[in-house]
Amino acid sequence: MQREELAAYIDHTLLKPEATPEDVAALVKEAADLGTYSVCVSPSQLPVETPESVKVATVCGFPSGAHHSAIKAAEAKDSVAKGADEVDMVINLALAKTGDFDGVEADIRAVREAIPGAVLKVILETAALSDEEITACCLAAEKAGADFVKTSTGFHPAGGASVHAISVMNEAVGGRLGIKASGGIRDTETALALIEAGATRLGCSSSRAIVEGA
Repeated sequence: MQREELAAYIDHTLLKPEATPEDVAALVKEAADLGTYSVCVSPSQLPVETPESVKVATVCGFPSGAHHSAIKAAEAKDSVAKGADEVDMVINLALAKTGDFDGVEADIRAVREAIPGAVLKVILETAALSDEEITACCLAAEKAGADFVKTSTGFHPAGGASVHAISVMNEAVGGRLGIKASGGIRDTETALALIEAGATRLGCSSSRAIVEGA
């Protein structure tokens, strides 16, 4: 894969709580230089000016997902009003772990209905879920009208993206929903393995090293 092709998979990400506006400006410059698909920043950093070629993504209910659905929906709506093209929301993991997948669907649907014109990605935190739970969450996201399912926040102690998780997600909704791998992707080899397994988008903070390794 050529560098330009690989860069086009990437949401160039900066979600450290201590990130400053200057850090975000540097992120945008690097994204434009590398040719990444988007930048992904915290909601408090919005609005962000980017070149027309670089989309703006943000997060919602981040990083725990343990927020009321109405709060997630309001946060997402505010972010889109401030220029976000895409929103990556975190599911309520407690609902998934107790088998309440109707509740997972309702939580996602609340955000979907708040941002009808934006791309919605649903973060499952796959390292904390069984294969059966991952599959059920993917199907709940599809029913709720999400555009993507996504592995991880990158903040959970259980870990980030894995080829196995992407394979499970791909089997569940591949070809119907986008699949985003994020969390712990730091080199080209890992990025390419995740794409081979079915990832259609990558969330990375080490984007330069990944792209330049191609």
